[in-house]
Amino acid sequence: MVDDSFDRLYREGSQLLQQGQPAEALPLLVKAHKLVPDHVDAGINLGAAYILSKRFKRAVEVLEPMREFAADNPMFWTNLGAAYLGNPVLARDEDQQKAIKAFQHALDINPIAPNVAYNIGLIYRDRKEYDDAKYWFDRALKADPDDAHARQILEKLRGLDKE
Repeated sequence: MVDDSFDRLYREGSQLLQQGQPAEALPLLVKAHKLVPDHVDAGINLGAAYILSKRFKRAVEVLEPMREFAADNPMFWTNLGAAYLGNPVLARDEDQQKAIKAFQHALDINPIAPNVAYNIGLIYRDRKEYDDAKYWFDRALKADPDDAHARQILEKLRGLDKE
């Protein structure tokens, strides 16, 4: 008999997700989420598995209903922002705005939430709103001074000022 208990499904699905195997994690996390739909971490992990599988609309469908009971969780808002943004190259203005708001909410809860300021900076860079992009990459470096990518992008953006 297969053990389909929430704890096993959640634990195994989360481990697979952490190991970079979102496709394998998905069926386990879907079952866990169906068993306990208001379990914040299970919903966040399911959303992450969908995001990593590039199934952004499904991630939004899982995450949006969690707003009330996950409102104080910065990871929830980070994942919701990533789900709203989807593929950055294809993101519409509306998607970008929703993502920015969700990311900013994550930073309201945790001002140094990992990668969040960096992600906002990327959105503004893609929008060619370079002053805003510089602000967010600078903030990313304050949260993580060793972020070489943020430093490199910020230097390129500052170079645009000299042209």
